[in-house]
Amino acid sequence: MTIRVLVADDHAAVRAGIVLILDGHEDIEVAGQASDGEQAVAMAFDLRPDVVLMDIRMPKLDGISATRELTGIADVLILTTFDLDEYVFGALRAGAAGFLLKSTDADALVEAVRVVARGDGLIAPSVTRRLIAAFGSAAPEYRPREVDSLTPREREVLACLGRGLSNAEISAELHMAEATTKTHVSRLLNKLGLRSRVQAAILAQELSAGDRRTPESLKGRQKTPDQGFPAGA
Repeated sequence: MTIRVLVADDHAAVRAGIVLILDGHEDIEVAGQASDGEQAVAMAFDLRPDVVLMDIRMPKLDGISATRELTGIADVLILTTFDLDEYVFGALRAGAAGFLLKSTDADALVEAVRVVARGDGLIAPSVTRRLIAAFGSAAPEYRPREVDSLTPREREVLACLGRGLSNAEISAELHMAEATTKTHVSRLLNKLGLRSRVQAAILAQELSAGDRRTPESLKGRQKTPDQGFPAGA
């Protein structure tokens, strides 16, 4: 299956470089290019790409606001020069499926696009420690009854997301088809009012760290901050 990508960046040279990298792979097609956030949203609704590679600092509409508007339309992979906490947290709260820095090498960028297109999430290792520390030290934003509404299987899937497992890894561990795993992920996100699996992973970490009526299935092995969320978090 060909992965259709929309590249959104206000610098033409940067867009050209990203397109050059992506066009060299048979399984990826650049469906369009946008020079600002408003154009990115409009083109995403029109072209329906699988993945939007989104810069943060853009005119008319910034990348975080654009990401918020694209929930349910396309998976957004933030690609930015800046790893400021306000950008990282803002992008993930807006529903971004991943966050990478523009210093990422070409092979890692291509693999990140594939990871996000599969429905998995990805966070740059350089920001993972700060991310877990910031969210893990805060009280969960979600009422216990929202977590209690999950089925036992959905709680197991949430625990796996908290450990940074990909859909394929969850399927292998829980002995079910990958399509079934995707269904469970979608349902638990809907029940908890979350925009992305990355947000679900953060919630699982918060619940374990705070031990606030954490479901039994969330008390299993957790990734340490040093491990972070790899390609499949």
